[in-house]
Amino acid sequence: MKKITFSALLQLCLLMSFAQIKVQGLLTENFTNPIALGVQAPRFSWQLVAEKRNTMQTAYEINVTTDKGSAWKSGKISSGQSVQLNYAGSPLQSDQKYTWKVRVWDNNGKASPWSEAASFKMGLLNTADWKAKWIEAGYVEDSINRPAILFRNQFALAKKIKSATLYITAHGMYEVQLNGKRVGDAYLAPGWTSYNKRLQYQAYDVTNMLSNGNNVIGATVGNGWYRGFLAWDDNKNIYGKKLGLLAQVNVVYTDGTREAIVTDDKWKSTNSAIKSVEIYHGETFDAREEKNGWAATGYNDGGWKGVNLLTTTFDNLISTENEPVRKHETFKAIKVITTPSGEKVLDFGQNLVGWVIVKAKGNAGDKIVIKHAEILDKAGNFYTENLRAAKATATYILKGGAEETFEPHFTFYGFRYIKLENYPGTINPDNFTAVTLYSDMKPTGTFSSSNALVNQLQHNIQWGQRGNFLDVPTDCPQRDERLGWTGDAQAFSRTASFNFGVNNFFDKWMKDVAADQLADGRIPHVIPNVLGPDNGGSAGWADVATIIPWNMYLAYGDKKILETQYPSMKAWVKFMTDKSKNDLWNIGFHFGDWLFYRPFDDNDGRSAVTDKYLIAQCFYANSVQLLINTSKVLNKADDEATYTALLKRVKDAFLKEYVTPSGRLVSGTQTAYVLALNFDMLPENLRKQAAERLAENVKSYDTHLTTGFLGTPYLCHVLTRFGYSDIAYSLLLQQDYPSWLYPVKMGATTIWERWDGQKPDSTFQTPGMNSFNHYAYGAIGDWMYRQMVGLDTYEDGPGYKHIRVKPHVGGGFTNASASLQTYYGTFSSGWKTEDNKILMDVEIPANTTATIYVPATAATAVTENGKAVSTIADIKVSGTEEGYVLLQVGSGKYHFVITK
Repeated sequence: MKKITFSALLQLCLLMSFAQIKVQGLLTENFTNPIALGVQAPRFSWQLVAEKRNTMQTAYEINVTTDKGSAWKSGKISSGQSVQLNYAGSPLQSDQKYTWKVRVWDNNGKASPWSEAASFKMGLLNTADWKAKWIEAGYVEDSINRPAILFRNQFALAKKIKSATLYITAHGMYEVQLNGKRVGDAYLAPGWTSYNKRLQYQAYDVTNMLSNGNNVIGATVGNGWYRGFLAWDDNKNIYGKKLGLLAQVNVVYTDGTREAIVTDDKWKSTNSAIKSVEIYHGETFDAREEKNGWAATGYNDGGWKGVNLLTTTFDNLISTENEPVRKHETFKAIKVITTPSGEKVLDFGQNLVGWVIVKAKGNAGDKIVIKHAEILDKAGNFYTENLRAAKATATYILKGGAEETFEPHFTFYGFRYIKLENYPGTINPDNFTAVTLYSDMKPTGTFSSSNALVNQLQHNIQWGQRGNFLDVPTDCPQRDERLGWTGDAQAFSRTASFNFGVNNFFDKWMKDVAADQLADGRIPHVIPNVLGPDNGGSAGWADVATIIPWNMYLAYGDKKILETQYPSMKAWVKFMTDKSKNDLWNIGFHFGDWLFYRPFDDNDGRSAVTDKYLIAQCFYANSVQLLINTSKVLNKADDEATYTALLKRVKDAFLKEYVTPSGRLVSGTQTAYVLALNFDMLPENLRKQAAERLAENVKSYDTHLTTGFLGTPYLCHVLTRFGYSDIAYSLLLQQDYPSWLYPVKMGATTIWERWDGQKPDSTFQTPGMNSFNHYAYGAIGDWMYRQMVGLDTYEDGPGYKHIRVKPHVGGGFTNASASLQTYYGTFSSGWKTEDNKILMDVEIPANTTATIYVPATAATAVTENGKAVSTIADIKVSGTEEGYVLLQVGSGKYHFVITK
């Protein structure tokens, strides 16, 4: 046997000490190694990985450096905070790259090794950092078809390049090339914001795309949201009439000198082969007019025109705040159909958002026309009537010769089916690939159960989110709308935060909510606001101002969104207060409980009509409550007292106006009782009877829901809260109209706008408003995750710092499980019924604590990994509560067996 040397023994001891804990998953402003940050004090987050249970961080140390030396050494700081730590070093510089690493100490006295280094790069922090000028086409555009524009510039670099960063944005949508190669993988850039107030620029590391000598930068710019058709009534040119480009390549040479290649009067412009392009109508591309090699060296641009320079400020420019739109999943056609009408149709099997990449070979001038649809009609024919005025068409004109490949650039389609017209040759499914486009949100949540239809419902919820989270939370992706409807977004926001990481997505969009908020405090119906100044202020829609910031705070523990949105939140509540008389808000336009249950030819009052002002008063109270919560988090004691007093008056006014002395509401609908109970509008002594009325109402509709957009998100939550989980499960599992599973049974692959978008006889609802990809009713997912499986967070430890696991076993399910990637790591739970036992597996991430509600009447019925829970040192039994045993635990994996 070999002797172990002292040095080897020391190394072994060090490895053993380090093996207990390590640091990974470093994020800066919620991004991995971002570039072009626009904040002066970015926030750092990391995850602890520990084999030992009950591991907590007790201290951390952060080092931030540049290639010139140290920018910040925090030193050892005693703190358990590992999420959203603010940079506190020397001032950060524009266009400068920084690296950082962190190490931590845990509650077992162990120190981690230093993490792997992460990086971030600052953007252009001052308007003076922009050396470029806005440029526009130097020729007279075709004002009817408005083709996309090509911009081009050739430049020379004489020295060896150390690094190069392209900063770019546009009036319109852009794609950019360097030396003939596409830069980046973002699409529909620069995204959609309230452009006149907030226009995002993007940054790309192009170091490896440049070379010594001649280089060429070229950009294609199309209409996009900037000047394209949006909403209705020929509404276009909302932000401007002319397309423009702003670009700057900051080059750093190895000798330390710098150079900026900018948009200026040296650039040239011309028409592109994209002959027309609109978000609603699609794109026409004529390959015969393609200018091969136009963005590479050696191309003769002698026939191109110059450019016009704009004299404009850069005050509205901001760095990109959310994830870009990127390509994701691809689908091959599962079926080629010849419809009864003789149409040639391809079915991709999934209602999705994006476009189709097409391969074709034919003669010059051959024109391929591709139309898009979500569904086939009752007879099996291609159905586009529900697209309204949107043409949703891709047209490709071949140049002839070799096989050609086509895909759009500045539009997107919502579809499952495409119809082909004039396709040359035999239709081969391999020549058609559907590719999805949506914001590059990180998938975070999973859910599965023993019920296949409910699993498909979860699939539909996630695909509804994919298709409609395309830089803004659109209501639908297929017809002439695709707008950021506020009511849909707030209703779905908590569900959204489970399925994908939407912290940055909503942070960016909520800033546009504040930017487009009207002077009197009203929130427009859609954000960005393209409907003009005379709209907004609808209850449940405008309350997006308070609901989403609070939901994001709960989901991510990110206080900054509350700080940023607080003035907007206050202004919205002030609007309601100003419009109220004796604290009763009962005037103005309201959408009400949008798309509630209304049976055709209703002769006996079964339509579930809820008084719109009753709804308004409930949401008024809720927004005031969220302001109270927020003022408490932000330590604004005076505001907390003011809004607490206001809330009492608002609820008193509700009782006086809408509640009889016995507790009956003037509207007897499910939505009325759901909102009154969910927002605590009733005193304690009237809540039990109100919950009973709600339960009886559900039963009176043969256990069907009747709620619309505003009541549906809370329906099952309220039933469960007041002891009617059995009814909540019955509603979830209902399979005929109206129900969540009815569309599933009808073959849906996304969430529908209407409960009966396609009727039981396979005919359709009114085509004027009948989207088959409309995520709002997918808000039931929040109940599935937080109540059925039981994954939740406490308000005293938001963002899953303090976790609650409280499953509701029932509904005839034999198992249900879910997992969530939190900022701290994986949080998961699942239950399974087996003979006379319930098996429960829970994983709690390091640096968090949890209260686990085990469905048992006594601790003696519960074991963990074969041992009685009362005998396990790192599990504390803290009592019982309404059929649960409460366990206090730290991080780790737990396997519970509960004997019934």
